[in-house]
Amino acid sequence: MAVPCTTAAWLRRALWTVVLTLTGGITRHGQLPRGGCVVVANHSSHADTAALLAALDARHAPLIGAAADYWFATPWRRRVCRRLAAGFPVRRTGGGLDDLLGTAGALRAGRAVVLFPEGTRGRDGAVGDFRRGALLLAERAGVPVVPVGLAGTDRLLPKHGRLRRTHIRVHIGAPLYGPVAPATARDAVQSLTDRAAAPKLPDSRLRRRTAAVIASRWGLPLAFAWAFAEALSWPLMPELFLAAACVAAPRTGPRLSLAALAGSLAGGLLALQLAASGVHLPAPLTTDRMRAEVTRQLAAEGAAAVRHQPWDGIPFKVYAAEAGRARLPAPDWLLASAEARGSRTLTVGLAFAGLGALARPWRRRYPLYLALLGGGFGVGLGVIVAGWS
Repeated sequence: MAVPCTTAAWLRRALWTVVLTLTGGITRHGQLPRGGCVVVANHSSHADTAALLAALDARHAPLIGAAADYWFATPWRRRVCRRLAAGFPVRRTGGGLDDLLGTAGALRAGRAVVLFPEGTRGRDGAVGDFRRGALLLAERAGVPVVPVGLAGTDRLLPKHGRLRRTHIRVHIGAPLYGPVAPATARDAVQSLTDRAAAPKLPDSRLRRRTAAVIASRWGLPLAFAWAFAEALSWPLMPELFLAAACVAAPRTGPRLSLAALAGSLAGGLLALQLAASGVHLPAPLTTDRMRAEVTRQLAAEGAAAVRHQPWDGIPFKVYAAEAGRARLPAPDWLLASAEARGSRTLTVGLAFAGLGALARPWRRRYPLYLALLGGGFGVGLGVIVAGWS
């Protein structure tokens, strides 16, 4: 029988995947069987529902059993539960089994019904005793029980605690067919929970060392110095540094971007003053045609001409030196270059920090990322220099 695939289920999965990616990431092992099934999972946090909606196949259009006396106690909670979690009410005192059996038709149609047989959130990490309702539902509907173990949700959103950044792991086990005893289902979930909690994400030594340096007291001075030197003579732009550093240590992205911007502005101001004094600093990987174009732009637009720099491929140091030779006022230059460099540097830094957060499960590939980054930068730089030759 075809499994219903609703737009809402895909949208919920996309929503919670993005949210959990931003709060530390999520990895999934295993998948649901074809056709309807009853998913039973450990329960230690309100974040369990988000983790399951992000990890389970949307083609099963999961339905989440939610405590009627909590999630359906007010109109606001009821709307949130139904729209964001596809929740349906389950009474915890009298009538709960009837609520569950009401979903048997959805199970036979191929949907997944997600239940927390413990009935409430635990606090010590151990899986509590299971109630029989979920298992009776699977038996009556003629579908398997699928055990799932969750790890990390209790740290992400502790019971009566605040949201903390944590990686979530979801382990989906093999389906259990036939009448399933509560102890059997509980033991399967406990085993999967222990397995999910045990491993750490694979990582590379190079990324760890890079992140340690970037997050140390040397990170901000290094970003400042790189951008400062590039504004004077150094041939490698600060965005290359940010691309490597922010992916390795995403949390430092905003600070590194601001430090790089400050270094770029300080170096550009010094380059302007030196050029105005007749000092000619080395400018590797630049061409006479670049300098001629910048001279033309500055003559036509003044300091505002630096707005072209993020897009035309001409290094910032060329603009700074030619602005000094054109005797542009330092305040005008600083204001215009802050706007032009700020838009580019901050955008690039935050974008790569976001990439680093999204790529958390693949941190072991960081050396490959650096190789691709360096190769791509080298090719791009060669194309730009050749184009301006």
